[in-house]
Amino acid sequence: MQVLCALVTTYLLILFARAILSWLPPSGGTLATVNRVLLDLTEPVLAPIRRVIPPTGVFDLSFFVLMILLYIARGLVC
Repeated sequence: MQVLCALVTTYLLILFARAILSWLPPSGGTLATVNRVLLDLTEPVLAPIRRVIPPTGVFDLSFFVLMILLYIARGLVC
């Protein structure tokens, strides 16, 4: 149970880091590499949600839906 709690918490941190880095332009180097890793970790989960809830303007609601679902899962598991 603690492992699952740690995994959900870690994934929440990864999503938060992706949100922060999305505001910064990837100019190359380490930041671009970190950004690519975060995209590779989060996109497989976000893509199916995007098929159900398409982006509205500049806001990606799939990100918020996933965050809410993970917070609910974390509350139930932890």
